[in-house]
Amino acid sequence: MGRTNPTYRDRLDALETDWGPYRRSLRRHEQGPFDRLWEHARAHADASGMYNPADPMQTVLLSICLEQERAIQELTERVTSLEAD
Repeated sequence: MGRTNPTYRDRLDALETDWGPYRRSLRRHEQGPFDRLWEHARAHADASGMYNPADPMQTVLLSICLEQERAIQELTERVTSLEAD
């Protein structure tokens, strides 16, 4: 027997497809950063699938925030290290 409910990854793919017209309307130099936001969401799909929210956009946004926070932390540590030298 097959699944009766779509997986979180299926829901994420559908959501990204829904945002396709928005992506196409962005300027070309903005499309790459937009795509990276979805990559952040896919990077945390396992954790998001365990939470399995009614609205998958909640975990998409949290995943993006998490990745951006991680990047800020890494950059802060690099700046601190460079200033110490």
